[in-house]
Amino acid sequence: MAKLEKTTIYAANDPAKETLMDKTARIAREIKDGDKEQRDIKTERLRNARLENEAVIPDEPITAAASRTRTRR
Repeated sequence: MAKLEKTTIYAANDPAKETLMDKTARIAREIKDGDKEQRDIKTERLRNARLENEAVIPDEPITAAASRTRTRR
């Protein structure tokens, strides 16, 4: 039988406690990721609406309206 050492029997695997800076960074990252997710959803929605609008309305050349010439006073 192999001889066991004290370090292998009683390994202390206590996770490191989260520091205040780690907590702040984690919360900031969660907020930033949430904002990015909302922005991506909005961008996708607007892109789909634009593509749908372009598919329904064909591109027509815009003609310039006849403009009046300005008179000097």
